[in-house]
Amino acid sequence: MTLTIREQNLLEDGDRLLVGLSGGKDSMIMLELLRDRIKALPFHVEMFAVHIAPENIGYKVDPNYLKNFAKNLGLSLIWKTTSPDIENSKKSPCFICSWERRKVIFKLSEELNCNKIAFGHHRDDALQTFLMNLLYHGSISSLPYSLSMFKGKIKLIRPLMDIWEKDLIQLASYKSYESIQKSCPHENLTKRQYTNQLLKQLEETYPLAKINIFKALNNIYPEHLPHSMKKSNKNSGEVM
Repeated sequence: MTLTIREQNLLEDGDRLLVGLSGGKDSMIMLELLRDRIKALPFHVEMFAVHIAPENIGYKVDPNYLKNFAKNLGLSLIWKTTSPDIENSKKSPCFICSWERRKVIFKLSEELNCNKIAFGHHRDDALQTFLMNLLYHGSISSLPYSLSMFKGKIKLIRPLMDIWEKDLIQLASYKSYESIQKSCPHENLTKRQYTNQLLKQLEETYPLAKINIFKALNNIYPEHLPHSMKKSNKNSGEVM
């Protein structure tokens, strides 16, 4: 992750960084690694941690465990709640929940005067998003290392983008992180889950499939595509 932060210029002097701590292994590893990295930087970065608890989904974590986890890293955990209306929307529950949680995070970042927000997406997330956008939206796009929003006022960063999920699982096991108390009841019914199964099937057929798909995201030949890549895309292409 240190190399990713340096090569992608994810952290800069004077940054005020808000880190989303969901309680899953990815966000916990990210928060701990960011804390260690920031302590070693030759410049100052202020970091805040926030957990957004959706009250009507079924997803549940131990608040005391998360607060103590952040405290042991020298941070105070900000606890926020949201109640996404998944019953009266035509969009998927995951999209609605994610969007509602992001709205809370964006509002909090403004209150804390944060200029950057860190999310714990990894390489597998990027591949899943790429295939989802390709199959369901007809676009070639994925999750970038960083993304400027609101006319540059906020930048989203993804420090774990060069790490595979299997490596995060191994590290979380080594550190004995506590598991989520109650998983989201919709997590196995989403397009992301279907896409993840497709990636596993591809990898079983060809072991280098995921590695090569990720390489392809930075290895595009516009002149060999049916349409010019200069054509504007109204959609950001990012699936939440």
